[in-house]
Amino acid sequence: MITLYYCPSPNVHKICIALEEMELPYALKPIDLSKNEHRDTSLLSGSSAGRLPVLADDDPADGGEPLVTFESGAILQYLGEKTGRFLPSDLRGRQKVVEWLFWQMGGLGPIGGQHWHFRALADHFKNGADTTYSENRYRNMWRSMLTRMDGRLAEAEYLGGDYSIADMACFPWIEYMDPRTEYPGEFANVERWTAAVAARPAVQEAYRKAYAVDTGYERNEKGAAFYPMDGIGKYVVIV
Repeated sequence: MITLYYCPSPNVHKICIALEEMELPYALKPIDLSKNEHRDTSLLSGSSAGRLPVLADDDPADGGEPLVTFESGAILQYLGEKTGRFLPSDLRGRQKVVEWLFWQMGGLGPIGGQHWHFRALADHFKNGADTTYSENRYRNMWRSMLTRMDGRLAEAEYLGGDYSIADMACFPWIEYMDPRTEYPGEFANVERWTAAVAARPAVQEAYRKAYAVDTGYERNEKGAAFYPMDGIGKYVVIV
C-alpha cells in the first residue's frame, strides 16, 4: 500500500493521477495546511519536508523498510521507475520526458503558483502595499510558460511525445488555472491537450477520489478547500 499525504493542490493531484494511471493501490491521508500539519513529521511518516506531497511506499523495490519521499517531480519519477510505466526506458525518449518534467517543476508550477497567489490571495495579506509590479510580472511569466507549452504541443501530441509523467505533472496546473479564462482561444494546442488528458478515465477517477476526501472544509468549484485565511497566512503564504 502507498500512502499519499493529501491537500487539495495541483502538486498533490499530479500524484493522484499517476497512482491511478499506474494502477497502484493507495490511500489519501488529509493534512490541514492551515494548522501547520504539513510541518509535523509525526503526521508524515517522519518526513521533514515541510510541504506536500509526501508519499510513503510500504513496498519499495529493494524490499526494505517503507520508503518516504517528497517533491512531486521526484515522486513521479520514482513511481515511473517503480512500475516501468509512463517513463520511457530508451535514452532519448526518457530524456525528453524528464526534460519536460523538470520544466514543469522549475517553471510552470512555481510561476503558476505565484500568479495564482497574486490573483487570488494577495489582497488578503498585502496590508496596503502596492503589488502591481509583482502581479504583472507573474502574469507575464505565466503567459510565457503557456506560449512555450503551446509551441511544444504544436509539434507533438503530448509533451514527451507519448503520454507520460510529464503530462501528469503539468495537467493539474493547467486544469486549475484554465488558460481559456484569461486568454480565450489563444492557446489552441494547450486546449486540445487539456481536453485529451481530462478525458482519460484514470484522470477522472483520480479527481473523483481526491475530491471525495473530507478536508474538514468546504471546497470551491475546482476542489480547493476554503482553509481559514489566518492559518493560511501564518503557515503557508508567509514562510
